Amino acid sequence: MDEVLLKETDGRGVTTITLNRPDKRNALSGILITALSDMADILAQDDSRVVVLTGAGGHFCAGGDLNWMKAQIDADDSQRRSEATKLAEMLGKWNRLPKPVIARIEGSAFGGGVGMACICDIAIATEDAKFGLTETRLGLLPATIGPYVLARLGEAMARRVFMSSRVFGAEDALTLGVIAKAVPASDLDSTVEAEVRPYLACAPGAVAEAKALALDLGQAPTTAEVARSVDALITRWSSPEAPEGIAAFFEKRKAAWVTSD
Repeated sequence: MDEVLLKETDGRGVTTITLNRPDKRNALSGILITALSDMADILAQDDSRVVVLTGAGGHFCAGGDLNWMKAQIDADDSQRRSEATKLAEMLGKWNRLPKPVIARIEGSAFGGGVGMACICDIAIATEDAKFGLTETRLGLLPATIGPYVLARLGEAMARRVFMSSRVFGAEDALTLGVIAKAVPASDLDSTVEAEVRPYLACAPGAVAEAKALALDLGQAPTTAEVARSVDALITRWSSPEAPEGIAAFFEKRKAAWVTSD
């Protein structure tokens, strides 16, 4: 089986983690979620100074893999809770990683891809990148990513895109706070490098403690909020809208709730 996650560390201690499902636009399958969770454990203990998170094949992350979602709809309550908890725990580990994490975004960042951007300390995207919290179009919810999206955007900004499934560009993503910079594709790597370089002059322990302090003093999701997001996802998987939305996607038809203009 091909590796779904790639890790490369240069001589300075800059580690690049690449989501490696290019044929699926790096959608979050159960296997990839587990790999990301395990990688967070490794990165928390290794000598990496800075982590860059990116995707293979010209896309960042297209969100949750719909085959994985369909499997949860067909599963029992115990399996649903197990999978939703794995996703929530993975996001939490990356959010708390004691290293600076920089998202390098190109192509699409939909659903869980927006969530992955929001657990990074800074996100940089190409000017032509596309974003969207597209879950409600499929009868689903941006549930487990919700605490991190709200922490990054704030309630007022989040409500502009949290429920509508509207696809938006890098300019809107910048205004909303999903990303910090939008640059031409030719400048993406140099802009990421400019964010990496200052950390190499900083004491790693101080950086880790400063990040932990920022999370404590800021709006880091609480245990109760994360648990609420898990419950919301499980409930939505058992709703009649979820199987209809996913079936419509696979059958390339409009879902039952879609009305004509």
